[in-house]
Amino acid sequence: MAPIVSFTRGRRRVGVGLPRVLTRRNPGGYRGRCRTPCPWDHDPVTDYLLLLAPSANRVYAGESDRLALAELQVTCGATRDQRVSEVGGLAYLAFGADEPTHDLLDRLAGQSAALGLFALEDGGLLRPIALPRPDVLDDDLVTIPKYQGKTNEQFTRLLLNVTLAALRRPAERPLDILDPLAGRGTTLETAWMMGHNAFGVEADEKAFDAMAAYLRTWLRRKRLKHSASVSPVRREGRSLGRRFDAELKLPGPLVMSVFTGDTRQSAALFGKKRFDAVVTDAPYGVVHGSQTDVRGHAGKRDRSPAGLLREAVPVWARQLRPGGALGMSWNTYGLTREDAAAILTDAGLEVLSGGPWDQFGHRVDSSIQRDLMVAVAPL
Repeated sequence: MAPIVSFTRGRRRVGVGLPRVLTRRNPGGYRGRCRTPCPWDHDPVTDYLLLLAPSANRVYAGESDRLALAELQVTCGATRDQRVSEVGGLAYLAFGADEPTHDLLDRLAGQSAALGLFALEDGGLLRPIALPRPDVLDDDLVTIPKYQGKTNEQFTRLLLNVTLAALRRPAERPLDILDPLAGRGTTLETAWMMGHNAFGVEADEKAFDAMAAYLRTWLRRKRLKHSASVSPVRREGRSLGRRFDAELKLPGPLVMSVFTGDTRQSAALFGKKRFDAVVTDAPYGVVHGSQTDVRGHAGKRDRSPAGLLREAVPVWARQLRPGGALGMSWNTYGLTREDAAAILTDAGLEVLSGGPWDQFGHRVDSSIQRDLMVAVAPL
C-alpha cells in the first residue's frame, strides 16, 4: 500500500496522494489530496479512525463531530481513548480498540455520522476496513421528506442510538419503539430503517395524513411487499380517531402502527402493549408551539414543553418494559436540564448523567438550544 503522504526534509513536498479508498457510502472509491501533514507525525498513535459524514444542516455540522464523539463513547464501550481528529481537512473520530469484533463493527457502522473506518498501520498508513450495512431499508426513507420543523436526520439517529444503548435487559431484534409525539414520522421511519417495529401517537391530523401518504407512496415505489391502511378507531361506541397500520414483509416482518390522539392518552390507545424504548423529540415551543396541541395544567396553550412533559412522561414511563429506556430531546430555553431530570425521576426512571451523557447540548438556531436525556426503567 502506498503511503498517504510523503515528504522530504525541508519545505518541498515531493509526493502527495491518497490511494483508492472504499467506504460504505463511497463504494467506487475516490482520489484526493492531503494538504496538511498527517497528525500522527506528532500526536499519540491511535489504532482506528472513523471518517465522519458531512451534515447537510450547516448549524448542526458545526457541532456534529463533538456530538458524534459523545455518541461513540456511549454506544461503543469496547473502544478507548476516543477523540476528534482531523486528517487532510477531514473530521475523524480516533479511538483505540482490540481487533474489531462483529458486534463492534455493527455498532460503528450504525453511528449517526459514520462514513468509513480505517486502521492506522505502522508508518502512517491507513488500511480501509469494510463496514457492514447496518440498515434493512434504504436511507431515502428518512431523507426524502422535506418540511419546516423536521428534526435533523443525523440527530434523530443519534437519539435512537444512545437510547437503545441504555437498555438494561437483552432484547431480540426487532425492538418495539414508541414515539408518542410522532409528528410526520422521522423517528418512526428511522426506527424502521434500522430494523425495528415503530409505534406512535400524533395529535396533528394533517401531519398524520402526510406521514401515511408518504409511507404508502414510498413502499409502493420501492416495490416492497407490504400492507398499509388507515382505519377509524372506535371503542365502546365512541370514535377515538384514526389509526395507520403498515406491515413490511421482509425475511422478518416489520410493523408500524400510529394513532391520532393526545399523547397523554398513549397508554389507553395502545392498551397492554409495552415497548423496549420510548424515543421522542419534544415540541420546541417555536414552530411546533403554534401548530401542536401542547397544553399545560391550566388548559391553555403552553409555549414550552414543560406542561406537556409533566403530564405525559409518567404515561410513557408506564408503557416501558422492565429495563427499557426513555430518550427525549427538547429545547432547554423552555425547560432546564435539571427540571427535565426531575420530571423523569418523579416518573420512577433513573436518569443517566455524567461523562458523555452531559455532552449532547447544541444550538439549533437563535431560539432553540437542544439537549437530550435518557432514563431507564427498573428491571
